Amino acid sequence: MHTIVIGCDNAAVPMKNMLIKFLESKGVAVENKGCDSADDPTNYPSVAKKVCQAIIESGYTKRGILVCGTGIGMAMSANKFKGIRAACCHDNFSAERSILSNNANVLTMGERVIGHELAKKIVGEWITLEFKEGPSSPKVQEIIAIENANMK
Repeated sequence: MHTIVIGCDNAAVPMKNMLIKFLESKGVAVENKGCDSADDPTNYPSVAKKVCQAIIESGYTKRGILVCGTGIGMAMSANKFKGIRAACCHDNFSAERSILSNNANVLTMGERVIGHELAKKIVGEWITLEFKEGPSSPKVQEIIAIENANMK
């Protein structure tokens, strides 16, 4: 199972902390990249950067989870990093397809969008999935080609 690098902004500290405990209870190694307080003024792009850099430095062997108010800002920020495929998912089917159809390596969610029990259910399934070569492979390769052409 992948090590999970996790981070949040100050809007999502409770969900991040809950997910850390949940992941650790499943035996998953977790690296916390902050924020750790609702008073921390760090903006979500800075947290996304820390998480994505850790994934890149691992040779993409780690996966990430990013949480903010909606999950949207974190996804937009994370997708600015080469080799990162972040998906904002608030249901199990989208989270499943983010891996199986799109080979996502970062999951983003919104503290203000879904409850903690649903977040645990989504993450619990997401961490068990692996992309397999098949009908989606050409699509993922096309995403990578576009990325390579536009991110020098």
